[in-house]
Amino acid sequence: MNAGFLPLPRQRERAGERVGGRFPLTLPSPRRGEGKGGEDWPLGVECAWPAAMQPVKTVGAASTPRWKSRLLHAAALVAFCLALWQLGQGTYIQAKAWLAQLLIKQAWARTLEGEVQAKPWPWADTWPVARITVPGRDIERYVLAGANGRSIAFGPGHVFGTPLPGETGNSVIGAHRDTHFTFLRALRPGEEIVVAKSAATTRRYRVSSAEIVDKSETRVLAQPPGETRLTLITCYPFDALRAGGPLRYVVTAHAI
Repeated sequence: MNAGFLPLPRQRERAGERVGGRFPLTLPSPRRGEGKGGEDWPLGVECAWPAAMQPVKTVGAASTPRWKSRLLHAAALVAFCLALWQLGQGTYIQAKAWLAQLLIKQAWARTLEGEVQAKPWPWADTWPVARITVPGRDIERYVLAGANGRSIAFGPGHVFGTPLPGETGNSVIGAHRDTHFTFLRALRPGEEIVVAKSAATTRRYRVSSAEIVDKSETRVLAQPPGETRLTLITCYPFDALRAGGPLRYVVTAHAI
């Protein structure tokens, strides 16, 4: 052997490849507390390295059958379509809610001019009865007659059997938590709410309390003698994924 020369390996080697056998790719040993000292981390399922750094499969390695791969792709496609559908439904509900408020605003203008039960669209079975504003928050909502599902899909609804907003007594209004009454979660005691019943009649209220009650709780509809108050109700919790539920969020405001 000549000095200055190293013995040739028995197998030819090139960067990143060994001819005639597997090339065992490894990562540095884990830091203290992350594994057994001196062991190598396998570049397998535990890793999230780019594809270029993944080991090349050898002949005979296990692979996913084609039918399973197709089934997984189909399931992923179905899940993606369902997600798009849900997103579309949510966008539609939001768009309908805010477009309806524009039409109700026009009907409210006709109401102020003297029209009785001004319908926001020809086939509507409801009409605006009041306008609610929260000056400190730039909130404006038009209240419809009736708090059934058909009405509150388009705006806050006044509960029949309770005084109209702005009148003496306990006026109760309900709306959806994810559209027109989303702002209720931010209201704090002491904030003002202004209710306009007509062009000449407005009444100011001050928020006194907010509470969570069961939907069967009827005391929020009570009519205490000598009181003039506003009760705003929506579903709870605000971030729930499913509609409805047994809880209600109630904000009470008294006339000032």
